Amino acid sequence: MAIPVVTAFQLIFVLISYCAAQDGSSNAKIYDVMKYGAVPNGKDDNSKQFWRAWEDACQWNGKGVMLIPKGIYKLYPVKFTGPCKGSTAVRIVGNLKASTDITVNPWINFQSVHRLIVEGNGTVDGEGASVWSRYGCKHNQTAHCQPLPISIGFNFVTNSKIRDLNMLNSKGVHMKVFSSQKVMITGVKITAPEDSPNTDGINISESRDIKVHECNIATGDDCVSMLNGNENVEIFHVACGPGHGISVGSLGESSAGKNMSMVKGLHVKNCSFSGTENGLRIKTWAPSEPGLVSDFVYENVEMENANNPIIVDQHYCPDEHCDKNPQSSIQIKNVTFNNIWGQSSTQIAVNIQCSSKVPCLQFKLQDINLDYNGRGVAKSECSNVYGQAYGREQPPGCL
Repeated sequence: MAIPVVTAFQLIFVLISYCAAQDGSSNAKIYDVMKYGAVPNGKDDNSKQFWRAWEDACQWNGKGVMLIPKGIYKLYPVKFTGPCKGSTAVRIVGNLKASTDITVNPWINFQSVHRLIVEGNGTVDGEGASVWSRYGCKHNQTAHCQPLPISIGFNFVTNSKIRDLNMLNSKGVHMKVFSSQKVMITGVKITAPEDSPNTDGINISESRDIKVHECNIATGDDCVSMLNGNENVEIFHVACGPGHGISVGSLGESSAGKNMSMVKGLHVKNCSFSGTENGLRIKTWAPSEPGLVSDFVYENVEMENANNPIIVDQHYCPDEHCDKNPQSSIQIKNVTFNNIWGQSSTQIAVNIQCSSKVPCLQFKLQDINLDYNGRGVAKSECSNVYGQAYGREQPPGCL
C-alpha cells in the first residue's frame, strides 16, 4: 500500500530535523582541512593548513566544523584562538602526529574559545618516545626538570566538550585545562608507557565546573592531576592504571609565587585503579605558602594492587636533601573516603600525614575494606588529623 503524501513529508521533515540535531545546528558548515591543502602522508607539516581551516570555521556565524578526515597528518605546534562568531567544532577522524619540536608548549593550543567541541575517534600522537630519553626526567625524579610540551592545551575555554579522543605518548602532559569553566571531558582514552616521565593524563588548574567522565587513562604520571585554583571538579567512572593515581597537588610551593593555594569541591566516584603508584592522593609542600583544600568526597572506588590506596602527604619534598622539620601551612578539611575497597601492594594502605601547624579537620572514613597482598596485614597510619570512622574499618582505623 502506498504511503500517504502527508506521512512521507512528515518522515522527510523528521529526518532533516534529526540530521540538524546531530550536527548541533541547522546551519553547520564543514571546513575540511584537505581542501586547504593538508597532506595526510605523515611527513609534511600541515600546521598552516589547519590554522586556515580553523580561522574560517571560527568566523562562521553559526556552527563551524573543522574536519580532519582519515589519514596521518604531521603537525607542528599550532594555536587555535577565539573568540569565534558561533559555536565551533573540531572533528578528528584521522591521526595527528607531532614533530620533535620541544620549543613551543603546548603542541596544540585552544585559547579563548566559547562553545568549543573537540571530538572524534582519531588519534592524537605526541611522539613522546622521540624526546623522553634526551630531554625527559628519569622516572620518579620530576620535581625540577625541563617541562616538555603538552599535547593539547585548553586555556580560557568555556562551555565546551572534549569527547571520544584517543591520545598517546605525549612528550609531557597529554591534556591541560587552564583557567577554564564548564568543560566536559568524556570518553577519552589516554595511553603512555608506565616509565614515561611527566606524562600526566589530564591536568587541571585555575578552573571551575570541570567534569571528567568515562575515561581510560594509563600513563607514567598522574592519571588526573589538580593544581592550584580549582573549584567543583567531578571525576566519575575513570579507569586509572598504570600511573600515579588521581592527585591533588603538589600545593603551596614557596617558589611558585602564589600567596594562597586553594582547591575546593572535588568529587571522585565509581573509579578504579590498577597497578598504580598511588590511588587517591593529596600532597602539599613543606614548608609552604598558606592555603585551603576542602570539601572532597571520594566514594565507590576499587583498588587493584595500588601502592598507596589512600595517601595524604603534607610533608611533600622530592629533593634528596629536604629538611623534614618545616610544616605545611595549607589547611585540609572536610574530606570523606566512603566505600573504598580492594588490595594494596604496600602494607600501609591508609596513610594520612598532616601538618602539625594546621592539622587536618573533619575527615571521615566510612566502609574501608583494603587488604595487603603481601605477607602480614594491612595497616593505617595517621598524624595530626581529626575526624571519625564509620562502618567497616579494614585496616583498623587510626583517626
